[in-house]
Amino acid sequence: MRGKFITLEGVDGAGKSTHLDWIARRIEAAGKNVVVTREPGGTPLGEELRKLLLAQPMHLETETLLMFAARREHLEQVIQPALAAGKWVLSDRFTDATFAYQGGGRGLELGRIEILENWVHRGLQPDLTLVFDLSVEEARRRRMAAAAAPDRFEQENLDFFARVRAVYQARAARYPQRIQLIDASQTVENIRKLLEVIIATYCK
Repeated sequence: MRGKFITLEGVDGAGKSTHLDWIARRIEAAGKNVVVTREPGGTPLGEELRKLLLAQPMHLETETLLMFAARREHLEQVIQPALAAGKWVLSDRFTDATFAYQGGGRGLELGRIEILENWVHRGLQPDLTLVFDLSVEEARRRRMAAAAAPDRFEQENLDFFARVRAVYQARAARYPQRIQLIDASQTVENIRKLLEVIIATYCK
């Protein structure tokens, strides 16, 4: 029996990473075998590409192609084998992030991303995508409070993140059967109460 594929999305600072391991534990408590991964990354090659993507300035099309190159390896080596083995895959970002960041944030034509999506995914989509939605001002405040040095995406201005957020919201409206918006301005406790209901529904 094929496993489920769940992705977490949102602007930098929205708090999705805060809930990633907690969600994995809840799914495991329901008796599922969970593989936790991330994008860009997830494989040795993907992690090397991640270092370049987060630190090295490059042409927008190069950036997008490298994202999908890392994704192809991720699908081939991690995601598809795990799903075929009946495992659940929980990924910190997937292709919705490319539409939001390279499409919305940087302005790449969305049709080009769709072409790459259709080529690289070969019909595979997440079963569930949780988008942690937060105002760009609050997200920036949270990023500034974090101790880690910001990468080149996290250093972008508020207008950039406003465009990223708008694309996430637009995709949630377009694909309501797959994407659920989570109000990330709530307390962690309240967010997890909502996540508990969602996870219980999918783990039936």
